[in-house]
Amino acid sequence: MKWDAEIDCLGMLCPLPVLRARKRLIGMAAGDVLRVLASDKMAAIDLPHFCVEAGHKFLGTSDVEGGSAYLIQRGM
Repeated sequence: MKWDAEIDCLGMLCPLPVLRARKRLIGMAAGDVLRVLASDKMAAIDLPHFCVEAGHKFLGTSDVEGGSAYLIQRGM
């Protein structure tokens, strides 16, 4: 899948991946996709939960070297 922006949060602990994703999503247009790279295992719980709370769409996860990649589509 294609994404419009990416942030690298590898090596960062909770809650930094969510905080950085929130900050980056604010500057994106509705429908744009953000790819978040994170190695903290809590990101697998925190990022989908953040999406539900903030009105974004969680598109899924995939493994990358050193962690996981999470795709989030910005809501309205």
